[in-house]
Amino acid sequence: MPAARGASRPASAAGLVRTYVPDGPLDLGLVLGPLRRGPGDPTFRAMPDGSVWRASLTPGGPGTLRVAMAGGAVRGEAWGPGAEWLLEWLPGLLGAEDDPAAFTPRHRVVAGAWHRRPGLRLTRTGLVLESLIPSILEQKVTADEAYRAWRLLVRKFGEPAPGPAGAGSAAGGRLWVMPVPRTWALIPSWEWHRAGVDNKRASTILRAVRVAARMEEAVRMEPEAAQARLEVVPGVGPWTSAEVVQRSHGAADAVTVGDLHLPGIVGWALAGDRDADDAVMLELLEPYAGQRHRAARLILLSGRVPARRAPRMPRGDIGRL
Repeated sequence: MPAARGASRPASAAGLVRTYVPDGPLDLGLVLGPLRRGPGDPTFRAMPDGSVWRASLTPGGPGTLRVAMAGGAVRGEAWGPGAEWLLEWLPGLLGAEDDPAAFTPRHRVVAGAWHRRPGLRLTRTGLVLESLIPSILEQKVTADEAYRAWRLLVRKFGEPAPGPAGAGSAAGGRLWVMPVPRTWALIPSWEWHRAGVDNKRASTILRAVRVAARMEEAVRMEPEAAQARLEVVPGVGPWTSAEVVQRSHGAADAVTVGDLHLPGIVGWALAGDRDADDAVMLELLEPYAGQRHRAARLILLSGRVPARRAPRMPRGDIGRL
């Protein structure tokens, strides 16, 4: 982790503070937005003043982090046993290890989004399970179903976040830290059912948390090797592993394949082909080799998507069965 300007020091309410000065434009919403699992995510709050609160399960234990811009500097304030770890990783979380200068837009749509979003950096959380579990919940279901499952399970089996966010006042509502691996492993089958999680996804999560240490070790690997490590777990495929390393590693080239919508969006934006499949998408993104995830992210941010011509995926709720 590269050194950053500003050292940790005590803050109010037994917290720690670190100041970080980025080397270029930084948009907190764009950088940290991919970590939010829906508007009701109990581990994430974006506040009207522009600050962002996150509750994480770190190697040091549970921790709460508040990040806010002040002029050209970022102020990070953290609480709990994981506070020091969160502040150590603050620069990486905000894209300090990302290299936007390595990117060259090659299409008008991409170039337009690139110039309108100078504060886009790719986050690197340094944590695997906190992205792996919700990504598994998002397999083959609507986003709303997955977000509901994450919200219910974290609130029921997690713990209140350390510091003022756990009391529910500072962060606009109580924040929660996701359960530790052993707690995930002990969730009864009927609780998965009540949260709307089918046996296939629940079983995949159970297999992953049983080898939690091996999963977290992947953060020290290159993204491709990390994806291979994650995919050793039955039920974790290329779609899920890419969604994880995009967040845990800040992987600029990890393309999400197997997605229901992304190939058509990329195909439409770059070639007017709304029926593009994964093979066509990868061919269109080839000029961005090494930066394909960034290119896809910019396409999504451009707002250039084909008009919907089919009903949305029907929402199911196995908890009612």
